Amino acid sequence: MSTTPDVAPNSLLKTLGDGEVLALDGEAGRSTIRFTVKPEMCHTGGIAQGGFVTGWIDSAMAHACIGRFGQGFWIATLEIKISFFRPATPGPVVAEGWIERAGKQTVFLEGQLKDEEGRVLAKGTSTVRLVPLNAA
Repeated sequence: MSTTPDVAPNSLLKTLGDGEVLALDGEAGRSTIRFTVKPEMCHTGGIAQGGFVTGWIDSAMAHACIGRFGQGFWIATLEIKISFFRPATPGPVVAEGWIERAGKQTVFLEGQLKDEEGRVLAKGTSTVRLVPLNAA
C-alpha cells in the first residue's frame, strides 16, 4: 500500500487501461471513470479478462469513497462480488461507482461497467473498511 495516494491512483488507473476520471462527486459519493480495453487485456475471442472488469468497477467504487472521505484512508476491501452480463471488448468502457450506505468505518458500495452504447456489461458490490493511513 502506497502512502502517497496522490500519486498511486493515477499510475494505477493508467495501468488498468489509461483510466480517466470523468466525474467525482464527494457529496453524492459517486464516481465515473473511462478505461480503454486493450487487446492485450483480452483472452480468446477478444473478450476482456474478468480480473480487468473487476478492477475497473473496483476502481470506480474506491473513487466514490475517496470523493466522500478524502485520501487519508486506506480503502481495505473486505468483500467484492462481480456479476458479468455481456463481454467487454477492445475499446472504451465506463465504470461507475457509488456509496450505497456508509458507517464510520464500513462502507457498502455498488458499481457497474458500461460500453459506449450505455449497455451494462457487469455490476458489482463491495464492502470496504476505511483505515486511517496513520493506523495502517
